[in-house]
Amino acid sequence: MKKILIITGGSKGIGKGIIGAYLADGFSVYSIARSANVELTKLGVTQIEFDLTQVDQIADTFQSIFAQMGNAAPEKITLINNAGTLGQIASLENVDTTTLSATFSLNLVAPFICCSSFINLTKNWSCAKTIINITSGAALKPYFGWSAYCSSKAALNMLSQTIALEQTEMDGGVKVLAIAPGVVDTDMQTQIRSTDEADFKDLKRFVSLKEDGGLNDATTVGQEIWRMDHDDSLVSGAILRVAGKN
Repeated sequence: MKKILIITGGSKGIGKGIIGAYLADGFSVYSIARSANVELTKLGVTQIEFDLTQVDQIADTFQSIFAQMGNAAPEKITLINNAGTLGQIASLENVDTTTLSATFSLNLVAPFICCSSFINLTKNWSCAKTIINITSGAALKPYFGWSAYCSSKAALNMLSQTIALEQTEMDGGVKVLAIAPGVVDTDMQTQIRSTDEADFKDLKRFVSLKEDGGLNDATTVGQEIWRMDHDDSLVSGAILRVAGKN
């Protein structure tokens, strides 16, 4: 029976690295992102071009994906909430309110609805079911200028733990993990390094990580996330971190 991955933000960066690891294990992959990646299309990935900040349409998007799958339960199905944004890097009083709302929509409201839709649509399936929420070390440590990012990732951790608690009460419940990938060499890091130090006091540390080769690469991170998904010793509700250079 087939294995299925549904991932948000799969067209580039960490998401693309994750997809590579799951494809290597024979998974059928559905990627939800604002833009498609031609390379992934050639590899057989089903790409759904959709802006996850349009939160009122997420449930319908999941209905459509599951309709494409058919009614037969797979051997395993995993949802990875990977899409996220730093938003505007600045002290809170200087952050544009429209940007603030969009940041929480993508980083937090979208994963809430994705998780809810996934649980509802798989509740009658007896296969292995996992939700992985991509979190951050910033969920546990405040950074100057990152109020929205730190706060939304901290809430994502609590969402993961709460769902895990609820699902342990269910027959055939969903396993939930929150995984921080470390500092990965992606477009997000490019954004950080281009920030004015007045808005982000830790700028020099992140510049040094790049210059000193201290960033994790997306391919290795993707492989490690796949491994954690298949590690039966990990307890639902665990908040984990990918080991790496940083």
